[in-house]
Amino acid sequence: MSNTPPAWLSPEQLADLAPALQRYLAAEHELELGGFEAQFLLGFVAEQIGPAIYNRALHDVQKVVAERFERLQDDLWQLEQAP
Repeated sequence: MSNTPPAWLSPEQLADLAPALQRYLAAEHELELGGFEAQFLLGFVAEQIGPAIYNRALHDVQKVVAERFERLQDDLWQLEQAP
C-alpha cells in the first residue's frame, strides 16, 4: 500500500464541481470566488472529509457482503443431504 494520500477528486471533477460551489456561496453567503479558489476549497474539503466518507462506505459494503454471505451459507446448508 502506498503512503501517498489519495486524490479524492480528479482535476476534471474539481473543474466540474467548482461552478456549483461558486453559485452556492454567492447565493447563500454573498461570497464571490474565482474558479481556482473554488477548486482549491473543494480539494481542501474533500481531503478533510474524504476519509470519513470512504470509511463509512467501506463499512456499509462490509455489512452488505456479510449479509449476502450469510444467505449463501443458509442456501448451502439447505443443499446438504442426510447421510
